[in-house]
Amino acid sequence: MSDRDWEAELKKIDKQMERVSDEALFPAKAAPTPQAKAAAVEQQRATSTFGVFARLTLAVALGVGMAFWPYSARCGLGLAGYLAAVAALVVSGVWSSVWTWRHRAAKAHTLSLLLVLWGLVLGAVDILPRTGYAVPTVDHPASWGCPQ
Repeated sequence: MSDRDWEAELKKIDKQMERVSDEALFPAKAAPTPQAKAAAVEQQRATSTFGVFARLTLAVALGVGMAFWPYSARCGLGLAGYLAAVAALVVSGVWSSVWTWRHRAAKAHTLSLLLVLWGLVLGAVDILPRTGYAVPTVDHPASWGCPQ
C-alpha cells in the first residue's frame, strides 16, 4: 500500500470544490442564435426529399437483390464478389441513414438501419463459419478458397 493518506487527500479536494461555484464547474450552454437556427433550417430545406428517398431506394434495391444473388458464392472469386456486394449494401445503408437522419425522416431512417443490419447478417452468415465462430455447412464451408 502507499504511504498517502487518501482520506486527507479527498478532504482537500472537497474543500477546493466547495470554493468553486456550480456555474464555474458546469457552464451553461449558450442558446443558439437566430442566425444559427436560420442556417440549420436552410440546410434542412436545401436537402431535397427526392434526393433522400432516391438514396434509400437504391439501398433497398440492393438489399432486395442480395436475397436473389444469382451467382455461386461458395468460394474463390464468387465469394469475394458476394462479400463486396454485402459491403456495398452496408455502406449504402449507412449512406442513406445519414441522409434520412439529416432530413428527419424517421420511418426511412429505420429502414436504412434495417438495411445495415441485413447487410451485417448476410456478411456474418458467410464470414463466421470461415473464421471458426460458426458451424460450417455445405453452402458455407470453413475454407475461403475452392477445393482443387
